[in-house]
Amino acid sequence: MDPAAEQRRLLLRLVQHAAGTRFGQAHGFAAVRDVADYQARVPLRRYEDFWRDCWQPAYPRLRGVTWPGAVPYLALSSGTTSGTTKYIPVTRDMLRANRGAALDVLAWHLHHHPRSRIFGGLSFMLGGSTALDEVAPGVRQGDLSGIAAAEVPGFLSPWSWPPRAIALEADWDRKLDLLAERTPAASVRMLSGTPSWLLVLLERLAARHGRQPLSGLELLIHGGVAWAPYRDRILPFLPPGCATREVYPASEGFCGIADRGDGEGMRLTLDRGVFWEFVPVAELDAPSPTRHWAATVEAGVEYAVVVTSCAGLWSYVLGDTVRFLDRAPPRLLVTGRTSYFLSAFGEHLSGEEIERALLDGARALGLAVAEYLVGPVFGAVRGHHRWLVETPVPVDPALAGRLAAALDAALLRANDDYAAHRRGGQMDAAEVVLLPPGAFAAWMRAQGKLGGQHKVPRVLADPQRFAAAERGLLA
Repeated sequence: MDPAAEQRRLLLRLVQHAAGTRFGQAHGFAAVRDVADYQARVPLRRYEDFWRDCWQPAYPRLRGVTWPGAVPYLALSSGTTSGTTKYIPVTRDMLRANRGAALDVLAWHLHHHPRSRIFGGLSFMLGGSTALDEVAPGVRQGDLSGIAAAEVPGFLSPWSWPPRAIALEADWDRKLDLLAERTPAASVRMLSGTPSWLLVLLERLAARHGRQPLSGLELLIHGGVAWAPYRDRILPFLPPGCATREVYPASEGFCGIADRGDGEGMRLTLDRGVFWEFVPVAELDAPSPTRHWAATVEAGVEYAVVVTSCAGLWSYVLGDTVRFLDRAPPRLLVTGRTSYFLSAFGEHLSGEEIERALLDGARALGLAVAEYLVGPVFGAVRGHHRWLVETPVPVDPALAGRLAAALDAALLRANDDYAAHRRGGQMDAAEVVLLPPGAFAAWMRAQGKLGGQHKVPRVLADPQRFAAAERGLLA
């Protein structure tokens, strides 16, 4: 209940525990006495910095490098915008912290629904293949969902779904077919996963069991991507009274839990193995950026999230952006990715502005959006944004121009820089290309990134990568 005191204590415990590691010795952890000491000694780093300087030379056996002892797991995290696979250390301490955070999710649910019987049936976690590769004695790597499945105690297996034979299936389409065929739908009490893939699962279950296939479902836990584009399409599949609760998990740590209802922000996780820093997005690449923490964050500011954890991450730039709604306790909204800022022409659009403009424009036209991707297109004189938008059902192609006008108007109202560049002649109007149902799934499948923790990128600011994605989506 005292965010600053708890986060300060946690940071000092982390630093003290890792003082003897190679990283701790190189950064003088033994002399750290407060948050300011730590920040003065440890600069911000991105994954590429850690991989090059710390983990790659020792991979796959990371013993005493950035955290004491051996690292038993490496979570493979797909680079949504970079396309590069990341290898994130997962230590025993982090596994314990994540289990605690998972219990916190249930605690908040039971606080608001004291008559819930979520333990009276199956807990269904929709993830990627749980197969793990042993890359060294005692070291395995794979999806975070696979690591979580490997750590489920044996006595809980009768309450966990799917069973190992289905969970190991690597072919995502076949896995969904097996789940639709074999899931004891009436016995599922909890369902968790990424909204985009939960929707596909629920559609397949409904085709077999009826419109509300999980009749006993009491809690749907969602995270990983924004809820808003999927909410209205998922809710009709849920039985009356089923609660939904957003979480903010990452391979690097469990950041937040919706302690109230959906849409009211998530409470920052203060005591689960991670010290959080928050850097104003505009300062992220500055020589000496301002580094806020639980004691100094302000509501309404767009921050980049920075992680220091019991997995041996030290002031690691996570890549997500958030905005705080409250300070006591800290409660936040995820607003996008640092790479989801689009400023090819100086327009400085945030991921939140991009998504809101598209959803508002589509809603005004009575149009549903399944998936989307936006990027810059450069012409001989000026450039513009091209939006690749998939709809769940085929629509009139004439709606593309109307949607482009609607979202262009929304961005003109919402962002002064966008308006200045549009009205000043540096940018042309937005363009929308409507894609048929299933286009993004086919594109992800062709890249070997269908299902699990893989996410569709929303913004590709690099014009070459965007052009390549466009070719794949239109193929």
